[in-house]
Amino acid sequence: QVRLVESGGGSVQAGGSLRLSCAASGRTSSNNSMGWFRQAPGKDREFVAAVGWNGGTTVYSDSAKGRFTISRDRAKSTVLLQMDSLKPEDTAVYLCAVARTPIATRSRELYQYWGQGTQVTVSS
Repeated sequence: QVRLVESGGGSVQAGGSLRLSCAASGRTSSNNSMGWFRQAPGKDREFVAAVGWNGGTTVYSDSAKGRFTISRDRAKSTVLLQMDSLKPEDTAVYLCAVARTPIATRSRELYQYWGQGTQVTVSS
C-alpha cells in the first residue's frame, strides 16, 4: 500500500503561481511513474501532468503545457507541480497518484494509488 499526501494548495489571483507537493510513504513507489490529476465540481477527473520513474520523461495536458512543470525527487519520494500563470479555469481539487507503470502516462486507468487532494482556487 502507498499513502499519498498532497500539500501546497490555496487561493491565488489569476496570473499567480502555486507549487503543489505530494509525499509518498509506505510501499515504495520509486520505480513507478507519478502524476497529477484535477477535478472541478460537476466535472470528470482530468489528467494534468505525469513524470516517469526516474524523472527523465514528462507528459502534460494541453492546458498545462507551458504553464505547469512536474518534477520528482525519488530519494525523498516526493513529486512537485509548479503552476504558473494560473487561470480561473484551473480551479479544482488537485490529486496526486502513483501508476502501475514506470513510464509517464496520462491514462487514468493505469493509476493505482490516489491521494485525497488539495484545493486550488484561482480568482479573476
